[in-house]
Parts: sequence; C-alpha cells; structure tokens
Amino acid sequence: MSKLSIHVGIRIRSLRKNRGLTQEQLGELVQLPQPYIGGIERGEKNISLETLERIIQVLHIDPSDLFNGFNLPTSKHEEYELFDSIQVLLQSCSEKELIIIKKLAQVIITENNKL
Repeated sequence: MSKLSIHVGIRIRSLRKNRGLTQEQLGELVQLPQPYIGGIERGEKNISLETLERIIQVLHIDPSDLFNGFNLPTSKHEEYELFDSIQVLLQSCSEKELIIIKKLAQVIITENNKL
C-alpha cells in the first residue's frame, strides 16, 4: 500500500461520511461493489482514473480535495475533515442563512482573537 493510496482512501472515506453515504450507497452510485469501496478506503486498491472521476462526481468534490494535505501532519487532516463537513452543511443553506452564519463566524473569530 502506497502512502498516496492510503491518503486518498482516507479522504474518500471522510468525504463519503460527511455526505451521509454508506460504502454500499457510494458503491451503487459509482457502480462498484461495497467490498471494493472498502478496499479503496483502506488504500488496498489501485483505482483507475475513470473510477476516481466517478467517485469525484458522486461526492461533488474537486479532484484536489482528495490530495489536499498529503504531506501535512495527521492533525491537519482533521481540519480538512472539519472544513468539508461545514461546507456540506452550508450547501443546503439559503442566502439569508449564509449571511447570518458569516456574521456569527466573524463575531466568534473577532472575540476569540481578543482572548
């Protein structure tokens, strides 16, 4: 198992879970069996670019999302997972809700910087 295969597999698992999909559901959407999806997520399978493209389309992500943080320490990987989970939540918000969330985030960051 290469370091890159493991990293991409971990990212796919995280992105899949943040979207509320099981391995079986992702497999159905990309036309692959669940055990194969599990092998990808564990970094055990070398997947084709075609398969990678189908996964990217189903997860509605940019290809770079799978490679971000490759050379970063493990603690930074958790930040990527948090950013993605927040992004998924925000996608279902209205413009009005997004404006409120932005203002709240600005207040929280400003107050936190004062501490």
